[in-house]
Amino acid sequence: MALPLAISGQDVIGQARTGTGKTYAFGVAMLQRVGKPRKNRKKPRGLVVVPTRELALQVTEDLVVAGGKLGSRILTVYGGRAYEPQIEALKQGVDVIVGTPGRLLDLVKQKHLDLSQVAMLVLDEADRMLDLGFLPDIERIIKLVPAERQTMLFSATMPGEIVQLSRRYLSRPTHVRAENADADSEDVSKTTQFVWRTHRMDKIEIVSRMLQCDGHGLTMVFCETKRACDMVSEQLKERGFAAAAVHGDLGQGQREQALRAFRNGKIDVLVATDVAARGIDIDDVTHVVNYDCPQDEKTYVHRIGRTGRAGRTGVAVTFVEWEELTRWKVINNALGLDFAEPVETYSTSPHVYADLRIPEGTKGVLPRAQRSRAGLDAEQIEDLGETGRHRTRDRRDKDERRDKDDRAERRERPARNRQRRRTRGGQDQSELATLDAGQALDNDLAVEGDILAPEPATVRTPEPAAPAETVITEAVTAEVPAPRRARRGANKVALTEALAEVAPSAVEDDGATAPAAQEALIGAEEFEATAPPAPVVPEAPVARPEPERITPPTPFSIIFQSPDLATDDDVAPSAASERVQQRRRPSYQRPRRG
Repeated sequence: MALPLAISGQDVIGQARTGTGKTYAFGVAMLQRVGKPRKNRKKPRGLVVVPTRELALQVTEDLVVAGGKLGSRILTVYGGRAYEPQIEALKQGVDVIVGTPGRLLDLVKQKHLDLSQVAMLVLDEADRMLDLGFLPDIERIIKLVPAERQTMLFSATMPGEIVQLSRRYLSRPTHVRAENADADSEDVSKTTQFVWRTHRMDKIEIVSRMLQCDGHGLTMVFCETKRACDMVSEQLKERGFAAAAVHGDLGQGQREQALRAFRNGKIDVLVATDVAARGIDIDDVTHVVNYDCPQDEKTYVHRIGRTGRAGRTGVAVTFVEWEELTRWKVINNALGLDFAEPVETYSTSPHVYADLRIPEGTKGVLPRAQRSRAGLDAEQIEDLGETGRHRTRDRRDKDERRDKDDRAERRERPARNRQRRRTRGGQDQSELATLDAGQALDNDLAVEGDILAPEPATVRTPEPAAPAETVITEAVTAEVPAPRRARRGANKVALTEALAEVAPSAVEDDGATAPAAQEALIGAEEFEATAPPAPVVPEAPVARPEPERITPPTPFSIIFQSPDLATDDDVAPSAASERVQQRRRPSYQRPRRG
C-alpha cells in the first residue's frame, strides 16, 4: 500500500507489524527515484537514518539486494568504526547513505559529507529514536537537507511524538497502517505467548530446560541491563549451551561477530538488550524469552516480533517477578492480552514441560552428546578499526587474559643479582683501612668470621715496675668496649700485649714520649681508633634571674604590678588636643591681586 505513494513522491507515515517488509516499502521507492549511478554525481541523493548499528547493517544488506541490478552505491555510516574507510567511500561518490545520527553529524562537521542534494529522507524506527533521545540530532539533520524533499517515517508503533514531528517536517503526509482484525488474530495464532510469574533465582533453570525442548531452533533472550546479559550468557555457557551477549558495552567487532555467529548457526542463544530488539531480522528464530519484564507495551511488541516473522511460527515466554506485576498489568491492558494474572511457575512445574514440549527428566545442563554447536570462538572478529575500547565478554576470558599477562611479565622480568656487603657504621668494609700485621696474625684466632663477641670486657695488662709505665697502662688499660665481631676484639688484645712489651724501652729515654712511641708503632690512624674517647664535660647551665615575688599582706588583697612604662619621651597627645592645636594654627591665605 505504501509503495505506490512512495514512488509518486508523497510523504508517507508507515505503520506495520515487525516482519511485514517495511524496509522494501521505502527501499524500492528510494532506489527507483535515485536511479542509476553517474560518474559526475558524488553527493548522496537518498538518506536513511536508523537508531542502532545492527539495524543499519541490516537495512544496507536489504538495499544492496534490491539494487543489485541498478548498481547503486550504498554506504553504511555508523559509530564504533574507523573514519578512514567511510571518508574514502564518500570521496569516490555514493548514491544512498544508511547511518546513525551521531556519525552522520560527525562527518558533516568534518566537511566530508554534504547533504545538500538529498531528495529522499527516511526515518526508520522513528519512535525508538525518540525514546533514545535522538530528537535534537534528527532536527539538525533535517535542517541540513533541502526543504523540497520527500520524507517518510516507518515504525511498528506510532506514539504522539511521531505525529507531532510529522506536522513540523512533513508536507501533507499520508498515514498508511497495514493492520486489520483478521491479521491480528492470525498473528496471535502464529506466535504462541506464555507469561509466567517466576522467581529471580529460578529463571536460568527454566531457560536451560526450555533450550532442550522439541523443535528448538535459535533463541533470543532479552535482558534489561548489560550486566544481566553478561551474567545470563556466562551461566548458559557453564551449562553447556553455545551463547553470546550483545549490548552497548561491547566493541562493534564483538557485536557483529555475535550476530554473524547467530545467523550462521554457530551459536543458538543470543542474549541481548533492547539494542537488538528493533528491526533485527534473523531466520529460524523459534523462541524469544523476556528474561526481564519489558518497560512498556512497545518494547514487548518489538521483542516478541523477532520470532514468527514472514508467516513462520514462534514461541514467546515472558518472566514476571512479584514486584513487576503492576507493570505487566499495564502492558496487558494496553495490548488486550489474556494474562492479567500470570501463573506461578517454577522449573519443576508440570505445565512448563507440557506447554514447551520439554522431554521428561530434562535437567538444567545440556548433555555432552548434544553439544554440537561450534561456539562463538569459531567466528572470527573482523578488524574494523574500532574507535572505542575493547571489552572482554565474560569474567573467564578476563581472568585468562590476566593470567597470560602475568606469565609474560614473569618471563620478561630479569633475574635478581643481589650482592650483600658487610658494613660497619654505614661504611663498607672494603673502604676501611687494611689490617696491619698484628691483625692479620690474629685472623686465624677469630671464630669463623661472623660469630658475635661477648659483652664489652675490660682489657688489663700486667702491673709494670717503673712508675713511667703506670702512665702507659692508665692510657691503655682503660675500659674499651669490644666491637661486635670477635675478630676485632682479638686484634685489640694482641695490640695491648705488643704495647706492654714496647712500653719499657720507650719510657727509658723520656716518660713523656710514651704516647708518641705508641703512635709511631701502630700508626696514627690506628692509634686514634684504639685510644679511649676524652670525657665530655657538660657546660654549666646559665642561671636565669628569678622574678621578684610579691607577697600580699593578706590573702584577700589583690596586688597588680604594672610594667614600667616610664620613658623620657613625651606623652602622646589625645585626639581632642590635636583638634585644638589644628584650630589655633593660622590658615593659608592667598595673596590678593592688586
